Amino acid sequence: MPDDAGLYLRLLYRRAFASQDALPAQLGFDAAVLDKYRGAAGYSLIRTDTVGRLKREGGWSIDVGIGEGGRTIHAAIGDIIHKLPDAEREHWAQHAVSLPMSKMYLQMRLSPGSCFDDGEVRPWE
Repeated sequence: MPDDAGLYLRLLYRRAFASQDALPAQLGFDAAVLDKYRGAAGYSLIRTDTVGRLKREGGWSIDVGIGEGGRTIHAAIGDIIHKLPDAEREHWAQHAVSLPMSKMYLQMRLSPGSCFDDGEVRPWE
């Protein structure tokens, strides 16, 4: 991520944390999520070098950021929740991408209170 983008992302998250509002938080997607809409009747896709918009004619639209190299896009979680119809959210979930993450931590978040053993507890050095 270019330094400028990193600066703006930190500012966005700082504001989200201060307001206790996670809706501006960004989610990443493989740009292939848009393939479903390319050339499909009733949809339009427009873009600049760094931002784009997907629009369902007469219905919804969502703005996205375009990641470096165009292989990924990102959007605000609030837009995914509030602008995309229920039927579209599953499609987008199938194209979610992320930074390297802990599988065990994610499992723990999905099953609160469960016991997971993935090694000895030790100081974080």
